[in-house]
Amino acid sequence: MTEIRELVKSLADKYGRERESLIPILQGIVLKENYLSEEAMTEVARELDLSAAQVYGTASFYSFLDTEPRGKYVIRVCKTITCDMHGKKQIVRTIEDLLKIKVGETSKNKKFTLLETNCLGWCHEGPVMLINDQPYSALTVEKVHSILVDYIKNR
Repeated sequence: MTEIRELVKSLADKYGRERESLIPILQGIVLKENYLSEEAMTEVARELDLSAAQVYGTASFYSFLDTEPRGKYVIRVCKTITCDMHGKKQIVRTIEDLLKIKVGETSKNKKFTLLETNCLGWCHEGPVMLINDQPYSALTVEKVHSILVDYIKNR
């Protein structure tokens, strides 16, 4: 039994094998594997008796269910108009310059991936970014620089 098959089986044992178990199982795979491989999605389809298209359609719809490999730290910058009005473009440029990657890319050392995403729910404190599950709000160029230097040097 492959590692992925064992992981999917254990998640299905935990969450069930009904259609409503699909998202928690996919989230569990992303938590462990950092993304959803074709093998993982195929295995989920088999385990839940769903079509591969249903599994892929669900996975590709939600921005937090990554279907391609990502870095150890996934940086998601809110792209709403509110964050944009509060300097989001400058924040993205700062991240790109510091990490030497563009939006949608992963650093060569596989440590960082930079993405833009829809509302993170912090419009009252924009601009906002999420690094994995950790939110950072009321961002300034200086604050972003300090945060990322900590990730670069200490993690």
